[in-house]
Amino acid sequence: MNACQQERPVVVCLCGSTKFREAFQRVNRQETLAGKIVLAPGCFQGDDGIDRSSEVKHRLDELHLCKIDLADEILVVNVGGYIGLSTRREIGYARQQGKRVRWLESGACGDENRG
Repeated sequence: MNACQQERPVVVCLCGSTKFREAFQRVNRQETLAGKIVLAPGCFQGDDGIDRSSEVKHRLDELHLCKIDLADEILVVNVGGYIGLSTRREIGYARQQGKRVRWLESGACGDENRG
């Protein structure tokens, strides 16, 4: 048996505005180096050649909820404290599913900071 078969690493889903590409990349690297499996958005604002229609956005939002389903916890990439409507929906969904919620920047609503 390999190490993953003995004890699965924590799976964390990164949530937040896709306008913060660099922060997502930094947090993804930090969490990976900490031994976690990281699920994150695959498309970011400003990506070339991506259809930005409401239908595509809806499909990507639904796909991200599926990533939350797979995760043990979410880490909200709330740069400057920013939390948009889609991210609020993801946080609410994660809480409904009993997922732990962590924050990149100072916590809100009694949730713990990444610290």
